[in-house]
Amino acid sequence: MKRTISAMVGQGSVNHNSRAFNAKNTDPERSHLNITYCHENIKAVFHELFDEALKRYNDKQTRADRKIEDYYEKIRSSKQEKPFHEIILQVGNKDDMSAESEDGQLAAAVLDEYMMGFRERNPQLRVFSAHLHMDEATPHLHIDFVPFTTGSKRGLDTRVSLKQALAAQGFKGGTRGDTEWSQWVRSEKEQLAAVMERHGIEWEDKGTHDKHLSVLDFKKEQRAKEIAELEAVKAKKQGQVEQQEQRLKELAPAVRNMEQLAAQFSDDPERILPEPGPLESAKSYREKKAKPLLAQIVKVLRSLYRAYVELKRKYERLQGDYGRAREGNERLSDRLQETKLENKALRGTVADFERVKRAFGPEEVERAVEDAKRREAQEREQRKAKRKFSRGAR
Repeated sequence: MKRTISAMVGQGSVNHNSRAFNAKNTDPERSHLNITYCHENIKAVFHELFDEALKRYNDKQTRADRKIEDYYEKIRSSKQEKPFHEIILQVGNKDDMSAESEDGQLAAAVLDEYMMGFRERNPQLRVFSAHLHMDEATPHLHIDFVPFTTGSKRGLDTRVSLKQALAAQGFKGGTRGDTEWSQWVRSEKEQLAAVMERHGIEWEDKGTHDKHLSVLDFKKEQRAKEIAELEAVKAKKQGQVEQQEQRLKELAPAVRNMEQLAAQFSDDPERILPEPGPLESAKSYREKKAKPLLAQIVKVLRSLYRAYVELKRKYERLQGDYGRAREGNERLSDRLQETKLENKALRGTVADFERVKRAFGPEEVERAVEDAKRREAQEREQRKAKRKFSRGAR
């Protein structure tokens, strides 16, 4: 027997999980078959986990506005962390593991055994609500937990952190497509698969992990790399421009001195000419002293002028390179922002899709998607045939 494993991020509706109310997709007559492993008040769990660390943190603060009165409320309003997370696990689907069938009972036994080892495997995930549902189409398990880390150097020494909690359990994320969460989910699937195997069920691993999202994440990561490379080019060009500016500044006084020397020489050449020797003829003086001196002055001036012109040309070229690098950086920054917005919109679409799957059941939604794909394929074939017929008629 082969069965798939579904592991989804839940919305964390504790009232729904505990059946404080019954949704449309539940059968209240079978709700007594549900199993509640724990159902604690999350605020009480926060007091248990963080009160001592909160006191240590507040005692160190010298300013009243930096003290934290309610750590739960602080995390609840935070943009970096959530008070808790939920994972939903399911074996098979409603067609092959219906909750009302014998196979559904087998799925429930597997999930029950899996849940028995969850807390021991995950010491940094404080489970406060866990329920096995048998009153929906397929047996599935809701696990709600508070992720925490200890020994933190910033903020509370014991604080909420999903990333650090999973890292403490050995899951170190490398890329956006291989995060701590994705590694942990894969590990938990493997734990569930091991339980399934003990019950004679083989895991049918289809390897579906939101490929469209990972591709978009990859594109965003590539954009970020391109921007980082352009930033490096821009910094290099900027450094070269600054070097050339410095050289021009250093060269400017020498140029001014040469200009002054030329002006002085033009106005009163005798001031810089050497005195003639005793009984030295005009011809000898001109050939041996005046001409060599003039040639040397002209050579120095021409050399200096060429160096100045070349340096100025390099400076102008570097300014152009720097301007182009900056423009390219700005264009890529705009594209990265667009990609981030696309990413956010796509994540919202995926979240809505997951809500639809939970409301109508993953199997029903998947079947609807497949039907839509078939209709689209048929419409494409019809349009293609129509175009072909139109060309033949002409």
